[in-house]
Amino acid sequence: MWKSIRKFLVDIHLYAGLTCGLIVIAVCLSGTIYVYNTEIREWSDSERYFVEVSGTKKPLDQLRTEVESSLSGEVVGASVYQGEDRSVQFQVKQAGEERPTTYFVNPYTGEILGDNSEKSSAEEFMGYMFSLHRWLLLDRIEEPMLESMGNRDLGRFINGVATLLFLLGVMTGIFIWFPQKVKNWKQGLKIKWSANWKRVNHDLHNTLAFYSLIILFLMAVTGPFWSYEWYRTGWQKTWDTYQAPSGNGGGRPEGGRSEGGREPRAEKPEEAAPAAQKTISFDEVVAASNASLSYEGNLRISLPNKPKGDVSVSKSRTGFFAKAGSDQLSLDAESLEVKEAKLFSDLPVRQQIGRSVKSLHTGEIFGQFTKFLWFVACLIATSLPITGTLIWWNKRSKKKTTRSKQSKNTQVEMA
Repeated sequence: MWKSIRKFLVDIHLYAGLTCGLIVIAVCLSGTIYVYNTEIREWSDSERYFVEVSGTKKPLDQLRTEVESSLSGEVVGASVYQGEDRSVQFQVKQAGEERPTTYFVNPYTGEILGDNSEKSSAEEFMGYMFSLHRWLLLDRIEEPMLESMGNRDLGRFINGVATLLFLLGVMTGIFIWFPQKVKNWKQGLKIKWSANWKRVNHDLHNTLAFYSLIILFLMAVTGPFWSYEWYRTGWQKTWDTYQAPSGNGGGRPEGGRSEGGREPRAEKPEEAAPAAQKTISFDEVVAASNASLSYEGNLRISLPNKPKGDVSVSKSRTGFFAKAGSDQLSLDAESLEVKEAKLFSDLPVRQQIGRSVKSLHTGEIFGQFTKFLWFVACLIATSLPITGTLIWWNKRSKKKTTRSKQSKNTQVEMA
């Protein structure tokens, strides 16, 4: 009975892998690179993100005044990063602009180091990686390929199908990993480097997949969240995070990225803040926020975009084992007292899992520690279609050789 079931699972595993192989290679390779998206951008454009430590930092309010005077604009938000060598980012809204521009400022000298109005070469490259990972670069094609849907929707659909097939391959793979003879189970835990290349290839596929199984499953089970509305809704209802769409049809899928192919810039208010916001002190906001959230982390501050509105603050942890999930504060614009605190740790575990869909997919769930594990697992995932196809091809060639020998022996006997 088990032999028949095993053969059935092997067939599913094989044909699912062969069907989605090329797409999985493209998606996983780009995903491997995109795991370190932030680090690559900051390393490549380090002159914007990092500064030389010299003396004492200027107060944020003084920096804000200098920026507004220099740019003839209005600061509507700021991002303050943990670390003495990090620049401060101010979101500046100028007349006629729909959205504010982010300016990188040296906190010691007040010098404007750059802005995000033009993409750097690293940002261009990572944009291509994201497009390949999400839409298979189909969004870069101007002419529609199908009349029934746009190129981006087509890329999203194909990506979703490939991811679901990969998930099926992961789930069937765990059963196939167990050897037919129980006494041989240890063979699946190591690679026999002294064997011929076919055996080594088989062990690479079998063993590496086993060690990365949990991470591969998490990446595959969260992937379709950004491909299918029904899957996203099902995920949110399963983990009790579902919210019915607003009447205007706006909003972005929870845990997702913007449809423009870049990560959402949560620090950008959609409207200009009123003149009254100038009385709000960034330094006092930082002090009030750190008093409520005493751990080390990065702060994003958004000034109110309407009269009598609240100051919005988001704080995320930093460190090698930093937990994902930012905490949100709403501060009274006049007194800076905390009116509402939404702490990620206060959510039920079920909702924490549901709201961590992006972190589970990208490996940011426990900071740099899990990002490295996801990076390695994604490299392994990139190799699996290759090693799996070679296993299938070697078995196919072996069967042909066996049949040829049997045919020749039969002819000899008949002669």
